[in-house]
Amino acid sequence: MALVTTKEMFEKAYKGGYAIGAFNVNNMEMIQAIVEAANELRSPVILQVSAGARKYANPVYLKHLVEAAVATTDIPIAMHLDHGADFESCKSAIDSGFTSVMIDASSKPWEENIEITRKVVEYAHARGVVVEAELGKLAGVEDDVCVEASDAMFTSPDEVQEFTSRTGIDSLAIAIGTSHGAYKFKPGQDPKLRLDILEEIGKRLPGFPIVLHGASSVPQDKVAIVNQFGGSMPDAIGIPETELTKAAHMAVCKINIDSDLRVAFTAAIRKHFAEHPDHFDPRQYLGDARAMMKELVKHKIVNVLGSAGKADE
Repeated sequence: MALVTTKEMFEKAYKGGYAIGAFNVNNMEMIQAIVEAANELRSPVILQVSAGARKYANPVYLKHLVEAAVATTDIPIAMHLDHGADFESCKSAIDSGFTSVMIDASSKPWEENIEITRKVVEYAHARGVVVEAELGKLAGVEDDVCVEASDAMFTSPDEVQEFTSRTGIDSLAIAIGTSHGAYKFKPGQDPKLRLDILEEIGKRLPGFPIVLHGASSVPQDKVAIVNQFGGSMPDAIGIPETELTKAAHMAVCKINIDSDLRVAFTAAIRKHFAEHPDHFDPRQYLGDARAMMKELVKHKIVNVLGSAGKADE
């Protein structure tokens, strides 16, 4: 099966009341873990690449790694650019074979956001590529995205209809309480999504796919492993998985997952070297990291996204 866009994925997810996982990838082991998990559970999946990942792994390497994943399975796989900062970065991804791109001009003034987004949409749609954009500002740090908590703001339902109609986008990322990065809330806090905002946006945009960024739930068992073997990662609370599942039952069709994967990958490697300090073969410790990440991806597909078995529908 060739790479697909997210258009049909999201149509099915919206009607079925589930979400597709958009898992960030940086290297071969990550791609293998995600795709193997999705294939075994028969779930459609989005392999998501940030600007930082393209710089780290080289766009040509990443493209061919994703193509290898597609060649070894028959589940629907989309290749998505995460947080394209401008038209040129989106154009580069489109020209290199991405089937979906995100243009994030949410930090720009209203009219400039619309202008930049519409330009990306026109270029992408002419080449059969779909476009995600963002309204509102999520706090936190991820690669080149950095928003102070004081500058974060919820998406206004009053703006979504005009924005989507004037830009022609295919999906919309909104801010309803998530944030980028792993450490968002301190113990004792009760993080909740503004599902009332999501519900209102769903009414304003019936049938339109909504996206959640910054939806890490921080696997505390993996944090404990990191700390057990020499780490000092602070305890933290992400968005509860039950909140994400509620959102998936509503208008949210895509949930981004990144920090959770990094924590699992790191936990496995630390554990491996603590137990086998004399090992030096990357296949051994990266194999453990791949296995732990695969376990986590399966958990997300079954218990958060609800997308298991949907690849065959």
